[in-house]
Amino acid sequence: MQTLADYYGKTLKFEKLFNYCPGCGHGIITRLVAEVIEEMGIREKTMAVVGIGCGGFSHHYLEVDAIEAIHGRSPASAIGYKMALPDHIVFTYQGDGDGSAIGLHELMHAANRGMPITTIMINNSVFGMTGGQMSPTSIPGQVTATTPKGRDVSLHGYPILVPEMMRAMKGVAYLARESVVNAKSITKAAKSIRNAFECQIRGLGFSFVEVISPCPTGLHLKVADAYKYTATETLDYFKPQIFKNALENDNEI
Repeated sequence: MQTLADYYGKTLKFEKLFNYCPGCGHGIITRLVAEVIEEMGIREKTMAVVGIGCGGFSHHYLEVDAIEAIHGRSPASAIGYKMALPDHIVFTYQGDGDGSAIGLHELMHAANRGMPITTIMINNSVFGMTGGQMSPTSIPGQVTATTPKGRDVSLHGYPILVPEMMRAMKGVAYLARESVVNAKSITKAAKSIRNAFECQIRGLGFSFVEVISPCPTGLHLKVADAYKYTATETLDYFKPQIFKNALENDNEI
């Protein structure tokens, strides 16, 4: 029987199947998710629910079952799946546009509900797939396709700090902001992703990891310059930290 890999290998060249732009942080984060799932031995019972946008390509590179939800509705779809199959590990993989714009209400209610699912939100501070427009997380002064003179908070408001909004919710078990701007930050991001899944496995509540990621295409910068910009300008506003960690108080540790 011909496998899907055989089919694609014969009809398309594999190097044409990678959807992320050169230097995009999504590639790093997708690999971290894959490695954590493999290391934890949960692949056979893991379901990915992806959003619309660049993050929607992530399941192409993960050997797990996946659902593509309509824009912003990944948390609702994940909750439905988790209720039907509570022994499965369910996570959403969303961009900042999908998670903090059209899907912000879904995300907040999922977090407040405390359902043991996991959300990984990649924040690259632009709507990357549709042309680099300002997103809810574009930082003050950031030049985008829709803010050619930079984001003006007096006109556009302030960037949304999603984890800070969730911090007081009792249903949230693990809450972190990480980045992938260098090797040290990548190691920390991997640990947070693992902790988020661990909280779900133990049924401690909702877990959320925001990962700050460079978007060279959306920033109109060379790859090295995009990482430098993200490490300085973006992280100056979105400061990486662990906000909540129920694992520290779990008696099973």
